[in-house]
Amino acid sequence: MAERIVKEAQVPVDFGGQRLDQIATELFEDFSRSRIQTWIKDGTILVDGKQVKAKEKLFGGETITLSVVVEDQEVHLPEDIPLNIVYEDDDILVINKPSGLVVHPASGHRDGTLLNAILHHAPEVGHVPRAGIVHRLDKETTGLMVIAKTLAAQTDLVSQLQDRSMGREYEAITIGVMTGGGVVDEPIGRHPHNRQKQAVEPIHGKDSVTHYRLVKRFKNHTHIRLKLETGRTHQIRVHMSFIKFPLVGDPQYSGRLKMPKACTPELQEGIRSFRRQALHAKKLELSHPITGEFMEWEVDLPDDMQALIALLKQDMDDSGSEDSEYY
Repeated sequence: MAERIVKEAQVPVDFGGQRLDQIATELFEDFSRSRIQTWIKDGTILVDGKQVKAKEKLFGGETITLSVVVEDQEVHLPEDIPLNIVYEDDDILVINKPSGLVVHPASGHRDGTLLNAILHHAPEVGHVPRAGIVHRLDKETTGLMVIAKTLAAQTDLVSQLQDRSMGREYEAITIGVMTGGGVVDEPIGRHPHNRQKQAVEPIHGKDSVTHYRLVKRFKNHTHIRLKLETGRTHQIRVHMSFIKFPLVGDPQYSGRLKMPKACTPELQEGIRSFRRQALHAKKLELSHPITGEFMEWEVDLPDDMQALIALLKQDMDDSGSEDSEYY
């Protein structure tokens, strides 16, 4: 199945002096630099309507356009992978994604993904781009996702994501004790030195807003609830790390594992064995893409996060500290 991709972006003045291929890779971050360079050479990426070389430096203010038809060279096969279905009708499918399930095939994960599972459960979705997937969760993040079963439903759901009318709330456990909730309004872009990571990038990042409030404080950790205005890659993980409250178990953004002082042996073992970011997509709100009906779903925290919270509470009880709930 072929897919036409059309994108346009204006070069920020701050990008002036950089090469075209470098700038295009930042502006069209869904694609690798090698693919961007190929498209520049083929003339499918233009600057102010003209073909230029990849190494040519831009001044800032130019308009870069990308118009290309991408042939899907891979055939994604249906696989009988169990799905935890929360809701389903003729137009949408809402699932509770488990930890460890990759959403879309990529390098290193060609099969065994949510996309493969969707194709098995609803073969008709094979005619919808990306098998109806409109938003993603990281491999180790659990919780609610909506999948479109028709092209009309997908178009509408993507629009709801873009205009920020789709509501998404998460729960997480952070390292450190917060004194109150707040908002992180910091732009996010690709990490300047590690393409596998994102980072707060004041100049080149895209606007990103995360609201958070306290659920419960523990001796050395905080259980929080978060609401997204935007949906950047790794947004919660990057924002919480930026304000010095990284998520428990986050392999990329929390740094070297540090054990809190004077905690119980049970909690020490629980923290050591928690090998994923403690993040769960708990609530989802949207307007049904066909009927317009307002719909919402909420699912419990997964067992591993509930077990960790129980250990944190027990650690407080053993120390005689008083926990605080804010819900």
